[in-house]
Amino acid sequence: MAEKQTAGHEQLGEFAPKFAELNDEVLFGEVWSREEELALHQRSLITISALISGGNFEQLPAHLKIGKQNGITKEEIAEVITHLSFYVGWPKAWSAFNIAKEIYQEDK
Repeated sequence: MAEKQTAGHEQLGEFAPKFAELNDEVLFGEVWSREEELALHQRSLITISALISGGNFEQLPAHLKIGKQNGITKEEIAEVITHLSFYVGWPKAWSAFNIAKEIYQEDK
């Protein structure tokens, strides 16, 4: 990612400083920056798929926005969620579609 991630420090820095550090410095600073090994577009698709699969919908809007910035189109995310629905469950797909629809309608 081009810009430095600070969400961990901003949201949890006082309450859980080590977790905030790991989030910002390791996860986003080291893992997400390995673009030669895996492009940001692919990392976003994997992350979004993992969040939907686990039912972790609180983090999904932020990662859908990141994915959109990383070039995931509305058609692409719709296909990913449709595909996932048969593997992780129809209710999870409905939940994910409701969130994705909001994120991708922001352009209108």
